[in-house]
Amino acid sequence: MPVVPEPLPLSRVSHRALIVIATGVVLALLYFGKDVLVPIILAMILALMMAPFVRVLQRIGLGHAYAVLVAVVLLALLATGLMTVIGSQIVHLAASLPQYERTIHTKLQLLHDATIGRMQAMRGEAGRLFNALGAKSEGAGEMAQTPAAPSYVAPEELPTLSSGPWEAIKSVLSSLWSPLETAGIVLVVLVFILLEYESLRDRFIRVLGGTDLRATTVAINDAGQRLSRFFASQFSVNFGVGLAIWLGLAAIGLPNALLWGALTAVLRFVPYVGVWLAALLAALLAAAVTPGWSLMLLTIGLFAVVEVIVSQLVEPQLYGHATGLSPLAVVVAAIFWSWLWGPMGLVLSTPLTLCLVVAGRHVRSLTLLEIMLGDTPALTMPQRFYQRALSGDSHEIIAAAREFLRQKSFARYCDVVLLPAFQLAQMDLRQGAIGPDQLSRARNTVVRVIETLGRDTPVQPRWRRRTSVLDNDNIGHYLRQQRERVSGRWQGPLAVAPGSIVLCIDTGVREDDLLTEVLVRILRVLHIDARHVSMQDVEAFEQENHPEATPNAVSLVEVVIGDVASEWERADAVTQELRRRYADATIVVVILPNLLEEPVQPKTGAHIDLVARSFEEAAQYTLKKFMP
Repeated sequence: MPVVPEPLPLSRVSHRALIVIATGVVLALLYFGKDVLVPIILAMILALMMAPFVRVLQRIGLGHAYAVLVAVVLLALLATGLMTVIGSQIVHLAASLPQYERTIHTKLQLLHDATIGRMQAMRGEAGRLFNALGAKSEGAGEMAQTPAAPSYVAPEELPTLSSGPWEAIKSVLSSLWSPLETAGIVLVVLVFILLEYESLRDRFIRVLGGTDLRATTVAINDAGQRLSRFFASQFSVNFGVGLAIWLGLAAIGLPNALLWGALTAVLRFVPYVGVWLAALLAALLAAAVTPGWSLMLLTIGLFAVVEVIVSQLVEPQLYGHATGLSPLAVVVAAIFWSWLWGPMGLVLSTPLTLCLVVAGRHVRSLTLLEIMLGDTPALTMPQRFYQRALSGDSHEIIAAAREFLRQKSFARYCDVVLLPAFQLAQMDLRQGAIGPDQLSRARNTVVRVIETLGRDTPVQPRWRRRTSVLDNDNIGHYLRQQRERVSGRWQGPLAVAPGSIVLCIDTGVREDDLLTEVLVRILRVLHIDARHVSMQDVEAFEQENHPEATPNAVSLVEVVIGDVASEWERADAVTQELRRRYADATIVVVILPNLLEEPVQPKTGAHIDLVARSFEEAAQYTLKKFMP
């Protein structure tokens, strides 16, 4: 009988229904209330941006009201000046367009002949071919009917518009009334928000914070600082891009270069598409100015070069630390907010999404927003290593590790990535959460990663290796055997310089075998002759006769402990035995931290010279000993 899934509890169903209904209500309010919400939200964002400037004016001696008035007046003058420059340049461009009419007509005719004209010619040839085939199929006696020529229909006369001055003034005012109304509402709301800035912040903290005033204060301050940094960075970058475009277009000889520089600076606030819209308009003018196409190509090339330099070199350094948004979140937010609020939503999409990410970072119930929209990785590096290992994706692990190793050492990588990932795997193994197939993929992946990153000798070709490490489920022992097949039983020559060998010894626990092998590869990457042996190997070496072996070749012995709470007594006995055998060598106990348990501080005796708390600390001490 088929298994019928159990129905969800009524409480969970009602909870999901409430979430769906609440989401629909919020979207409806955002859509139908855009005429009211857009000016208010724009004023709030401008207030967050201008609040630091208002505080600067207050520090130099202005009162709060006068500082707000000066800041708003300067903003209005800046916006008015920019619009005046753009408007005057557009009027000048419109006045000069008639002189480009002949060039525009010629190039449009060329484009028509090269595209639509050719398509019409191909369609005419195809029509004649089909007519001929149709005539043959109907028989030679029938004549093909030719379509009658279309009768010419005179176009209806267009209604004439009155050209009186009052109608022109009325038309201009009606077109400007809506943006002027919005701008006036924004300025009025902005003034009151800045005047009541501290009071509004306290009210938000009281409403949202409840009893946790500290977390709410941190969240609101974080949002204000991020938005201020973002707008300051974006304004300076856009101003620089507009200046570069202005100077570049003026240098190549494009008329009205100031217009295109100012338009680029303004449109660049629209993510992704704004700058290319300005480039398209400038390229169309360049195509109309000269008979050739060189000016248009130079214009497009200038925009492309400036945008690539800014987007690839400048913005990653500024916006990467200023916003905290993932690139995909910026694109999705632009589509969503432009769907809700049109062009103004496109402009406001980035700051609005940034506010949602900050809210998700500090409000527990909104954590999903920070995970989905923020640039913080959803998984930590150890979690990603473990997840990729379960999936058998060694290539992605190696690529991420190499990116890490460009800035930090292999020992540091093993401390912050490998070791925590191994401990996550051990926890799942103890709980029986890993299946045989996943365990096989994970073991093979770990082997390939360690062999690739900690390679000190040539690795055998893949066809000569075992197909799976399941035949030997002790990964540390397997990796050690792979090195012994290349370097011999003792992992290198016995005739070496005195005091040049480091013995890395495990305590006999399977997990420590792998960690000891990792330490050996860390040291061998540093060009230190480290060898992985067990106490049984030490005893066997002393019982055998090796006349070629160098006396006193071992100068340092490192004992690796993965779980100090359960292994310390055994490790202490091992170190005492090693002190008896290697009286002149330095004995170091490497106690690796267990991230799942509280740290333990064992009592060390005189037979132990040093205790290292990580792979990196052990590697640094070894380097100091061999390279003083």
